Amino acid sequence: MIYDLLAPFYDAINADISYSDWADFIEKIFNKECKSRPELVLDLGCGTGKMTLELASRGYDMTGIDISAEMLDIAREQAEIGGYDILWLSQDMREFELYGTVDSAVSCLDCINHLTKPSDVKKTFERMHNYLIPDGIFVFDINGKAKFENIYADRSYVMEEDGGVCIWQNYYDKKTKLCDFYITLFEECSDGRYERYDDEQRERMYTVSEMRKMLLASGFDFIGAYSDFDFSEATDNSERIYIAARCKK
Repeated sequence: MIYDLLAPFYDAINADISYSDWADFIEKIFNKECKSRPELVLDLGCGTGKMTLELASRGYDMTGIDISAEMLDIAREQAEIGGYDILWLSQDMREFELYGTVDSAVSCLDCINHLTKPSDVKKTFERMHNYLIPDGIFVFDINGKAKFENIYADRSYVMEEDGGVCIWQNYYDKKTKLCDFYITLFEECSDGRYERYDDEQRERMYTVSEMRKMLLASGFDFIGAYSDFDFSEATDNSERIYIAARCKK
């Protein structure tokens, strides 16, 4: 799948993100909303494991789930270098299974937007509810309206990394709230030639009220939606929206 090929580009695409600041924000939510410090924490849609490793470095017992085995290979390698014992599972977030419950969970970098059917979002939330302990906290983010209309929109991006080139073209439909990504990758071969790979991906823009409704229907209490790590209130026009919810059983 395309994310296997994108794995080498993934961290470069997100190079401007401070995982340390993001983890500080998550821990502030844990400290405020959890009855006690979480021990077992799930990172759903963990990608190459940047947030998983950041939280592991802070003493949490982490599990990372992602559908891309190639991204998990990168995450596993980095965990071994850092000396972290992390359980990595290659699973679809809509149907993931754990060996037991976790105390809290995170999902970073707009994983939920990749679920373009509301029914799949609800299915994922229900899975999360099933594996969280009572009053466990779920923190995740979505791309907001500003991201889809001003950054994705009908724009193209070109990224170069050692041994490859990635061309990313976006087309956003305001009526359907769907953004199609047409991705072309050129991978350098040992003889100097380049292999070309093409794929399409899609994200959906969700509103805060839609997220709140689906969380409530899945057994969660809605804690809040924030536009930044300073806990300023998010609106649908925010570029990135951070959401916290509590599992009620």
